[in-house]
Amino acid sequence: MTITKALPTGEVDSPYAWFRLAVSVLLCTIGGVAMWSVVVALPSVQTEFGVARGAASLPYTLTMVGTAVGNIIIGRMVDRFGIVVPLRMAAVMLCVGYLAASFAQNLTEFALAQGLLMALLGSSVTFGPLMADVSLWFVRRRGLAVSICAAGSYLSGTIWPPVVQHFIAEYGWRQTHAGLGVFCLATILPLSWFLRHSPVMTAATAQASAAKGGGRGMPGISPGMLTALLCVAGVSCCVAMAMPQVHLVAYCADLGYGPARGAEMLSVMLVFGIVSRVGSGFVSDRIGGLRTLIVGSLAQGVALVLYLGFDGLFSLYVVSALFGLFQGGIVPSYALIVREFFPAREAGARIGLVITATMAGMALGGWMSGAIYDITGSYQAAFLNGIGWNVLNAAIATLLLVRAGSRRLALA
Repeated sequence: MTITKALPTGEVDSPYAWFRLAVSVLLCTIGGVAMWSVVVALPSVQTEFGVARGAASLPYTLTMVGTAVGNIIIGRMVDRFGIVVPLRMAAVMLCVGYLAASFAQNLTEFALAQGLLMALLGSSVTFGPLMADVSLWFVRRRGLAVSICAAGSYLSGTIWPPVVQHFIAEYGWRQTHAGLGVFCLATILPLSWFLRHSPVMTAATAQASAAKGGGRGMPGISPGMLTALLCVAGVSCCVAMAMPQVHLVAYCADLGYGPARGAEMLSVMLVFGIVSRVGSGFVSDRIGGLRTLIVGSLAQGVALVLYLGFDGLFSLYVVSALFGLFQGGIVPSYALIVREFFPAREAGARIGLVITATMAGMALGGWMSGAIYDITGSYQAAFLNGIGWNVLNAAIATLLLVRAGSRRLALA
């Protein structure tokens, strides 16, 4: 309470806005736990319920679907009620979901608790909707702020797996889930109190916002079509992104390096992804969301090509680090594009929809790469498939940049 009283509250680009961003990153890191605990607990859950590996993967699938759908639903709630009400709901639902999972008597009960309570009404609040809220509080450094907030998902993936694994090994998965539920309620609920203020834009920040686009749309493209193109771009970039992220461990095992090396490479990728997300924020504040998307898309394509040419152990570590460094800024750029070309009152719903498309792309890309491997017996064709989807993403981004350029010429 003392901190917030010392900060000017409500004003965009103020010290309070940066304090609010720090709280949002913490919330994103905590709320993302459901995305990772389900992966770590999979072997224990499979053993206890006596099911096959495919069936044991159902909770993860429902988690992805629930989080994707939740981004749309909660995004609309944020536009109407602000972020605090959804965050408080998320705190309660994560707690109830984890407690329900800890008492589950079969895989179906566990999966429903994971997908409906923890994901749909819990973790989904702390990604796309939280990014949309952060975007309302910044104009001059909006790109940096949104990118820092998005980095919370990578921080979550870096922190939670070893923590959850430790407690499962010490106390079992049921006790661990119960403890996670209580922890989420005890942290998210009070942290949401710091985000209770609404943004107020001064004349100077309003002028700066207008210079960055002001939500005036794009010539020749209706708002619905622009949203659809961004969704297709989101799917295509993440189909390409999913190939290394989902299959890197299996790829290393096929090459004879073992899954442990693949897991290390994945960790390296995530760490460099954090660097990339923050760095892309600085870049986007100077060149805009669309140009940042194009740069990230082209760089990601280069990294995918490098995977085709280098399969040595050391070179794979290097290429994985480069892939993380190149692709980390792509997803946050969509939130910036929405804020540049749509009104602020539509930010939650439209950002939620586009972020859902990126998650659908990850799910589709992970499955598609595995299916291509089953057909061809190699990941080479899967990498080529990812490169093709990446080209589609770059083409859409370039088209939108050309249309945006024509608007500026018309206004000049």
